[in-house]
Amino acid sequence: MPVRGIRGAVVPFQDSPDAIYSATRELLLEIINKNEGLKAEDIASVLFTVTDDLQSAFPAAAARQIGWDMVPLIDAREIAVPKSLERVIRVLILWNTDLFQTEIQHIYLGAAAQLRPDIKSAGQDQN
Repeated sequence: MPVRGIRGAVVPFQDSPDAIYSATRELLLEIINKNEGLKAEDIASVLFTVTDDLQSAFPAAAARQIGWDMVPLIDAREIAVPKSLERVIRVLILWNTDLFQTEIQHIYLGAAAQLRPDIKSAGQDQN
């Protein structure tokens, strides 16, 4: 079975644990909703990255909150690129699936949609 990557990003409204957890849960639940058949037991691992201005919580903790207890998770820092979008949480989910790469739905919510204008994301209309 191939491993496929699902990408996504979201911008929490502030650097606080509640905002980070809420935004991350929203992103993950939308990814689950748009990628039929995605189950925790089929996830090989998940990498979260955050920009330097997010320091108050680990996004991976939000994945635990939605039941991804046995999924290998890790948090890391993004490269600090001048003039890049602030307060961004990015995710890369490695999913064991028979779907083709073209069938994977990547999700960029709200302001994060500008990171990948080439992808028509389910959440682009959000702020």
